[in-house]
Amino acid sequence: MFISIDQIKESLKYLEKVDSFWGITFLKFKQLRLPVGTTIEISLHSEIEDFLENHYKPCKESAYFYRCFGLPKTKNSWMTHHKWITLKRYIDYFIIENIDTQIFGQALLSHQVNDDNWGWKDNYIEILKSCLYNNQVIPAFHLAVWIYREKEWTSETTPEDIPEDIIEHFKNDFLLNDEEINQLFDISIPEGINRNQLFQDKVVSWEELKTVIGKPPDILPEEGTLTYLEIQGVGAAKKLCFEPAERLSLITGDNGFGKTFLLECAWWALTGQWANLPAYPTQTASDDEPVITFQISGDSESDTESISYNWQLQRWNEIKNRSTIPGLLIYARVDGSFAVWDTAKQYLSSSSRIRNIDRKPLPFVFTKDELWNGQKDENGNTFINGLLQDWIQWQSRPDKYPFDTLVKVLARLSPPEQGDLGILKPGEPVRLPYDAREIPTIEHPYGTVPIIHASAGVQRIITMAYLIVWAYEEHKIQSKLIRREPQKRMVILVDELEAHLHPQWQRAILPALLDVRDDLASDLQVQIMVATHSPLVMASVEPRFDQRVDKLFSLELVKSDLLINEVQIEELPFIRQGVVDYWLMSDVFKLRHSRSLEAEKAIEAAKVLQLSDNPNSEDVARVSHDLARYLSEDDRFWPRWVYFAEQHGVDL
Repeated sequence: MFISIDQIKESLKYLEKVDSFWGITFLKFKQLRLPVGTTIEISLHSEIEDFLENHYKPCKESAYFYRCFGLPKTKNSWMTHHKWITLKRYIDYFIIENIDTQIFGQALLSHQVNDDNWGWKDNYIEILKSCLYNNQVIPAFHLAVWIYREKEWTSETTPEDIPEDIIEHFKNDFLLNDEEINQLFDISIPEGINRNQLFQDKVVSWEELKTVIGKPPDILPEEGTLTYLEIQGVGAAKKLCFEPAERLSLITGDNGFGKTFLLECAWWALTGQWANLPAYPTQTASDDEPVITFQISGDSESDTESISYNWQLQRWNEIKNRSTIPGLLIYARVDGSFAVWDTAKQYLSSSSRIRNIDRKPLPFVFTKDELWNGQKDENGNTFINGLLQDWIQWQSRPDKYPFDTLVKVLARLSPPEQGDLGILKPGEPVRLPYDAREIPTIEHPYGTVPIIHASAGVQRIITMAYLIVWAYEEHKIQSKLIRREPQKRMVILVDELEAHLHPQWQRAILPALLDVRDDLASDLQVQIMVATHSPLVMASVEPRFDQRVDKLFSLELVKSDLLINEVQIEELPFIRQGVVDYWLMSDVFKLRHSRSLEAEKAIEAAKVLQLSDNPNSEDVARVSHDLARYLSEDDRFWPRWVYFAEQHGVDL
């Protein structure tokens, strides 16, 4: 068991008012058994550096340390908003000034940093107590949560005992004596702590932690992500600029405004190939020339690339050595087909992978039939065995690999357990009439169902789960063949995520997709772009949406001049609506009411009457009749209308 990301996030709030001296310098002095009344020789800089490396460097690839504390009481406030600091900055501003300017130095026998002899004064506790911010003692539990965020706790210890164990470890590891505990620290268990949610099975990864604390300034954008896409002279927009988020991009907008088109262009930008028909310019030659500009982050920061349309050849110009995604890409298209891009497989690609004059789908674009039954080229080379064959082979292996991974991903993407359908759990294969194959099954509450007879929603999620597992496993195999390390990046594009799914499932599918990497590899980094019309999908992500790594976009129809309308993409602030009805009436979906059209018209007619100067009883009675016909008996509009109607002679 490991301390959970939720508890780390909560504990960091309590460290904002704690001076860094307590969490670093003081603890290091205690570890070194700094004597009282005498001194010992200590190389403070190297000792502090070692302590920072062990406890305050969550991103090992960075040269920066994370400061989870408040500012010291110094005149210099240049780093008010800087939570990431270098070692030199820490030494200069958080040790030298803390000690040399007499803030904490008065508790030490020697407080000259150039002097390597250190020791406590006899009354050091009294002096240090006077340095506490507003006399608030140090929250030992919350400080220990940060210090022990990577420590594994034995399974024999029950959740009820763990908070006390954390504090005991903290007291023992840093040799805190009784007077220090009584005068300087709060060792009580915080009120309201949920002991059952204090831990998680796996250690908190850097990918999880950075969503809470952000990234250090020397870490470039994640490898294998689309960071910029600009489309000019193509589609419904004269010019469209799209800057996807690092983790999750939600794309909304009315039908026909270009959500699918945007995902298709994102696929092309990442791969250099179109998943289906290429985008065709809609502008005339007298207008701005059609250009698609994009930027992909890779092993090093890449430049922005622009590709124009060749009117004579009627195709997009090709550029040698253009950037492509260095990792994996999976695209769930709304028609049920899927597209897969694997960097490792491109090294093994043959000429048959090039689009021919008949414009047949490329081998990495699979129809649903090909995904389930397999695909071969004209030479008999197998690109994919297909879900039906792979499922049975994986399930029959003695080690169940990678079937166990598929089982986990299926469970992850399943509807909520409290729903009628339950977890998507594989059953034993069966034979069906007139079919020599064994067919995989899913166990439903009402019985075991062959997956070829499953519902459209179940089949789509099964296909997505299979393809995610298959693509990742194939990438590892192909990487080994070409003697390269597997990539740690995956991009997932999903068009109409809610397609075929019950509302219960719509409310669970996106959070599950965000967590699916945990079932593949703990260090896998995933960028997700989702197009959706569903207010339930929007509501489902409220607890998970993080402004630092997630974005919400809406495609809107706007007037570019007095005569012409055009589509633009707008990044919207993600505002929690709480109730799904409020999402329908938010700036995302723009409905005036979350009722039927007839009810909406009746209510609007009622509002007009309420605002009129002299409404007559006949009109009030007519509108009352419409309201009674189209509104439910407990509709929240009734109280304001009943009083108005009675005032004008109509009893309801």
